Amino acid sequence: MTKTPAQILGAAVLGATMLTGPLGTALAEDWPTRPLTMVIGFAPGGSTDIQGRVLANVMEEYLGQPVNVVNRPGAGSAVAFTQLANNTDEGYTFLFGGTTALTFTPIITDVEYEIDDFEYLAAVALGQNAIVTSAEQPFATFDEIIAHGKENPMTYAQQTPLDEAIIRRIAEVEGLDLAIVPTGGGGGMAPLVLGREVDFAYSGGTHAQYTPTGEMLVAAFMSAERSPFYPDVPTLIELGYDYSIEDYRTIIVPAGTPDEAKERLIAAAEYASEAQAFIDITEGNTFFPVVFIGQDEMEDNVRRIRAATEEVMAD
Repeated sequence: MTKTPAQILGAAVLGATMLTGPLGTALAEDWPTRPLTMVIGFAPGGSTDIQGRVLANVMEEYLGQPVNVVNRPGAGSAVAFTQLANNTDEGYTFLFGGTTALTFTPIITDVEYEIDDFEYLAAVALGQNAIVTSAEQPFATFDEIIAHGKENPMTYAQQTPLDEAIIRRIAEVEGLDLAIVPTGGGGGMAPLVLGREVDFAYSGGTHAQYTPTGEMLVAAFMSAERSPFYPDVPTLIELGYDYSIEDYRTIIVPAGTPDEAKERLIAAAEYASEAQAFIDITEGNTFFPVVFIGQDEMEDNVRRIRAATEEVMAD
């Protein structure tokens, strides 16, 4: 039967409607069609790596494609961000990690990326930034570390430019003779602390593997508020030092990543935030509160923290 012009127009409109309705949704849900890569900016064995590997497994369940983990340590994850900024994989390569390499590192050193080079899809855990020491040291609290340092040279293991800058400022104020030892992450920090090769160190969460056994002690938190998992440990702010680190473990992609990829990654992150396997490793093993913070709020958070940090550093 020959169709009239009206029938042809109606069919065309119906087809367009289907593409923007349920069929369009179905097409978006076809993504991904091949394996993905999760980049982690620290060496294996630290809290970001431990969380990321379980997160990758849970996202793989949701997305129906393998999510392979690749570690790119260096400069507090600045190396990983530099590589991601130049990636054109349209969402198939994304980063999981904290945000201090964006909110602080570019302020104090030259990097090959900026905040607007990325999109911040979802945060799934709140950072727990701590100062730790071995239980076998002659000090346990941060005040005791400072008192010891006023009488003896000290060594400190850093992981990021931000924690190093904070400790350097405190050392200067307190008159400490302090040597900084760089590490590639929590996996590198832990043996230095446990072997007493350094006096104290920054931990982004690796301490949770050693505090239950009594091998490692948390002397203070760099977070703005006390950790719910260590309620008796004070923050630096409570101890009289006006420094804190606000950080989020976030899924990050290059700017301009296709919408269908972003939508699916955000959905996978929300799924992971409710998955028992991810909750168990994040809250039960690394002692990070699990959250789900969507893209709009995370875009605001990153820029707000960056602006506040620039103001503090300008003083």
